[in-house]
Amino acid sequence: MDDFHPQEPSRLMEIHSIRNVDCSLLTLSDVDLTWCEFTGSIHLDQLRLEGRWSFGTPPEGGFKFRWTQRQVIEEERQWRALPSHPAALRRGWEAPPTGERDISSLATLTIIYRQLRKAREDAKDEPGAADFYYGEMEMRRHSKGWGTAERWLLQLYWLLSGYGLRASRALGWLALAMMTTILLMMGFGLPQDSPKQEATGVVPPGGGKVTFEIDKDDPQNPTGNHFTGERFDKALSVTLNSVVFRSSGEDLTTAGGYIEMASRFSEPVLLGLAALAIRGRVKR
Repeated sequence: MDDFHPQEPSRLMEIHSIRNVDCSLLTLSDVDLTWCEFTGSIHLDQLRLEGRWSFGTPPEGGFKFRWTQRQVIEEERQWRALPSHPAALRRGWEAPPTGERDISSLATLTIIYRQLRKAREDAKDEPGAADFYYGEMEMRRHSKGWGTAERWLLQLYWLLSGYGLRASRALGWLALAMMTTILLMMGFGLPQDSPKQEATGVVPPGGGKVTFEIDKDDPQNPTGNHFTGERFDKALSVTLNSVVFRSSGEDLTTAGGYIEMASRFSEPVLLGLAALAIRGRVKR
């Protein structure tokens, strides 16, 4: 019997444009959409992709900078390659377009990504939908000026967690925030010694009931060596309790009280963003 040699997978058919096409009844199978332009398409949220298909991806980048790997449409690639962008941000995005007038607006790119996300959500493709959601948020972020509050909110959302899709980024910021809290607590937040309690009372001349008053010294700012094993244990306890939005019950200086309040606000937020991103990955 002759040896059987399975055929290599056929090459995907490249599609370079579906501009101004009604996609309500369009099904594409085994296609390469790396260079495909979508501007002007109608009912793009009803586009069906079956079999094998692929979009473009961001460049790998150099040692100092690496783009988040995801699916990218051709219109975004053209926008990223515009000469008006810094050279470091244009590197790897292939050749720039011939004319800036032919580039779709960021508002249009936002709509394209939103409709592609909707199409993948309807197809129960969570990874694909997540990639297009990332692209949608990127276009929204860049379309807003620095003078608007929305730009700052989106910038912070991207920086802290990659729009709730990058768990490693949120966990990295959480670890940094916790280490900062521990160092600040050891340096300024924990008192020199635990305040001692004193009980005082007065015995009536003829005897009878004695009433005691219990006072506690105010925490004293630390002096001498701030970074000891005992102080590290206390600072770690305060920080871990802050992550889950609890008070540690430790005696703190005035500065320590403010440090604990700041950590009890910021660290649970970072933990929540990380949990959101992890849930998205598990759901896929």
